[in-house]
Amino acid sequence: QVQLDESGGGLVQAGGSLRLSCAASDVTFSNYNMGWFRQTPGKEREFVAAISWSGRRTSYADSVEGRFTTSRDNANNMLYLQMNSLRPEDTAVYYCAATSRQFLATMAAEYDYWGQGTQVTVSS
Repeated sequence: QVQLDESGGGLVQAGGSLRLSCAASDVTFSNYNMGWFRQTPGKEREFVAAISWSGRRTSYADSVEGRFTTSRDNANNMLYLQMNSLRPEDTAVYYCAATSRQFLATMAAEYDYWGQGTQVTVSS
């Protein structure tokens, strides 16, 4: 069982930056590929980014490509999402997730463990 805990959300003006963190409880954190998703009220959870267990491979949604960067620190069981050039449409609750699947999953149903989410609000 992997427990995930996101932090770093908040209110930021358009064009600003935020860095989200996700702390994992499992000492086998490096066994998991990880992902970031976001969700707004009334909509399905949307893929944002994914990173392989080694950190060497990443995948991004078209809407965030070039603005967001995900990384991980396996020694400290940490996952990060650096968000730059934020836009009002990036406003959402952001979730980190872990999957045992051996590919960079982009669908929420492919992830096994989820954090509780952190709110990101971008004002115009």
